[in-house]
Amino acid sequence: MFVGRSQELGTLNRLYAKRGFQMVVLYGRRRVGKTTLIDEFAKDKPTLYFTAKQQSDVLNLRELSRKIIAFFDLPASTPLFGTWPDALDYIAQHAMSHPRYAEAGPMVFVFDEFPYAAAMNRSLPSVMQIAIDHGFKDTDATMILSGSNEGFMESEVLSEKSPLYGRRTAQIKLQPFDYADAALMLPSTPPERAVEYYATFGGTPYYLEQIDESISYQDNLLELCFSPSGLLFNEPMMLLREELREPALYNSILQAIANGASSLKTIAEHSGVEYTSVGKYTRTLEELGLAARIVPFGDVPSKSRKGRYVIRDLFFAYWYRFVNENTESIETGAGHAAAQDAAFTDAFDTYVGQQFETVCLQWLLRANREGQLPFLATRFGKWWGTDPRAREQTDIDVIAANPRHRALLAGECKWRNSLNVAATVDTLRSRAQILPGYDERHLALFVKTEELAQVARQRYGDALLVRSVTELFDR
Repeated sequence: MFVGRSQELGTLNRLYAKRGFQMVVLYGRRRVGKTTLIDEFAKDKPTLYFTAKQQSDVLNLRELSRKIIAFFDLPASTPLFGTWPDALDYIAQHAMSHPRYAEAGPMVFVFDEFPYAAAMNRSLPSVMQIAIDHGFKDTDATMILSGSNEGFMESEVLSEKSPLYGRRTAQIKLQPFDYADAALMLPSTPPERAVEYYATFGGTPYYLEQIDESISYQDNLLELCFSPSGLLFNEPMMLLREELREPALYNSILQAIANGASSLKTIAEHSGVEYTSVGKYTRTLEELGLAARIVPFGDVPSKSRKGRYVIRDLFFAYWYRFVNENTESIETGAGHAAAQDAAFTDAFDTYVGQQFETVCLQWLLRANREGQLPFLATRFGKWWGTDPRAREQTDIDVIAANPRHRALLAGECKWRNSLNVAATVDTLRSRAQILPGYDERHLALFVKTEELAQVARQRYGDALLVRSVTELFDR
């Protein structure tokens, strides 16, 4: 099922409709849906689709040769290409004369998992550059270079040092779905449960595809995460082993962050990784989209001393919080009890409440794009620090602001069935005054139930932006 990705699909189709050669660099971590996006784009277009594998250079070239022979309807007896330049030059020279050009339009050439092929042949980026400059650039073909190794794609394909620098006409870094697009994959799931699923499985399409809406949330947990045979039981460790040379160290760091370590010093202490080295590992986790260093709204990231490391990928956050600590119980047959604890405890409600803030921030981003906020916001985030009047630590859950126009919206996110709305809004109003430099201040309250939203609207009217969970999913 293809959902979401309208912006990315639109970009690909607009480029394809143009005259002249197009080169798109598409990358993103495993399971994020790159292949699904390419398949949707290419389904009605003549496409030469080659996926490199973690195998020798000779075997990858042989596989590309077979794809070329099949695409161009060459005789089966056609010899395989002996070099990459020969193979790529053939594609470029015949791109405008392939068998379906007249009726179906220009060809699409997909080179998927490009980093695998380049790892076995370090000259391949240079070979691709020559093929583009001396062949492809004179065609109407669309080339898609795709890869899961984000570091390689950014340094060896997109950077100024790459032979391919300047050849791309677009780049797409594919991110996991936000809460709203994730919910499109669960059309029969009510909003409150959709938030819980998003807090558990995040926005990675592959993980969401595994959810069976015909069974309960707890049964999905049991089958996917809390069973030794569950498809996602060892998923984080498997991904770390595939992507990284020292998976055990990265696992220790992620576990430390999940347990509350938020600075390099505390992460080093809890993970057993040397303090002088831990920064290198956290940067790699940031590049993979698994971790992030966040700072209070308004702080400069490079200068802030209040930065916190968090697990950015929601499935990894859930897994390290609830699954990893129960591995022994799961492997000895007590997965059902572990899943029960993970789904119906105060700790789980607290965890979902934390991720509910992420959902509300994503709603603000969507609402801002659609002109639904009181002003056009240019910066988003959350804030924490000391309230100078109360002389205590406090925070603001979500913030949208336009510093240039001195406009601020401060929001509180409450994942509760009951709430003293008046006290909550009074506290929020006081906290919103902490941030200096804003003349126009607005307040927002995000609540779990329609009943609480109705209470807030009746009391505050248009003076308070109010959204229930159900309204967050209204399209």
